Amino acid sequence: MRVGVLTGGGDCPGLNAVIRSVVRKGVQEYGFDFVGLRDGWLGALRGHVVPLDVASVRGILPRGGTVLGSSRTNPFKHDDGPRRIEDTLAAHGIDALVVIGGEDTLGAAGELSRRGLRLVGVPKTIDNDVAGTDYTFGFDTAVGIATEAIDRLHTTAESHMRALVVEVMGRHSGWIALHAGVAGGANVILVPERPFDIEQVCAWVQSRFRFNYAPIVVVAEGAVPKEGQMVLKDRSRDEYGHVRLSGIGEWLALEIARRTGKDARTTVLGYIQRGGSPSAFDRWLATRFGLHAVDAVKDGDFGTMTALRGTQIVRVPLPDAHTGTKVVDDSLYDEFEVFFG
Repeated sequence: MRVGVLTGGGDCPGLNAVIRSVVRKGVQEYGFDFVGLRDGWLGALRGHVVPLDVASVRGILPRGGTVLGSSRTNPFKHDDGPRRIEDTLAAHGIDALVVIGGEDTLGAAGELSRRGLRLVGVPKTIDNDVAGTDYTFGFDTAVGIATEAIDRLHTTAESHMRALVVEVMGRHSGWIALHAGVAGGANVILVPERPFDIEQVCAWVQSRFRFNYAPIVVVAEGAVPKEGQMVLKDRSRDEYGHVRLSGIGEWLALEIARRTGKDARTTVLGYIQRGGSPSAFDRWLATRFGLHAVDAVKDGDFGTMTALRGTQIVRVPLPDAHTGTKVVDDSLYDEFEVFFG
């Protein structure tokens, strides 16, 4: 059997660990032949296929990014996209495809699977918002990077007695903001799931200054004020219809300074959260996902994706248009409000 592998969406620590484990087990235990499709669904549309073997995946476990390249290409936004992908698979003798991606990439995989393509999915995203799995690889690394940044910002905030706003990734879900904010001792944490009251935020900030303490505000990029709309740098969108976020941190700092009379600055962590070497946990989880994904291919269990449930790796159906995004539960957010202000 010849198996294709592609990585789609934003790059993410642990992608190479999945590729490595899929190829190693597929070759050594099942005798599969592997190829990689370059740049996600774009490579599938254009027929850009490269060989993959044990030698080519040697040494990539600790590397960030993806050796196959990636893109945010939506195959359904291109003329005859599904047919062109079928033609690519047929032309290169690819019998099955392992698709590694987040909600958009896997959503496209789910639709293609329902049209008859033999696909197995592996969930990845630093946002941890793919439904059906407790955690996605890349999330632990991103939280670690954000936590370290918050730790470092505490000292400079205290030295100048100013409020610092830390903007982290999180379009629809606040998992990074909540985990890193709690771990980093933030005084305010704002997430997309809970529209915030700017007056309350300023009250929390002022309460910290009264104790001669410089506050840290952690905000997810998709967080919105109760009375306003999402704050954006521009209105451009990707092929999945998502606006390009960023700007809420700067707006918050300006509002805090205006309303409290205190100095406030912004740090936007941006792409640094998903770059670099994956954490030990993400290497472990990505490796397990890859091993179980190639097992699903061997079993012919197509239309599924690997998922972490507790400590077990299970198979669940690929997402569809009704699956939705995994968001932070209100009760979990409420647990930590005691630390605000």
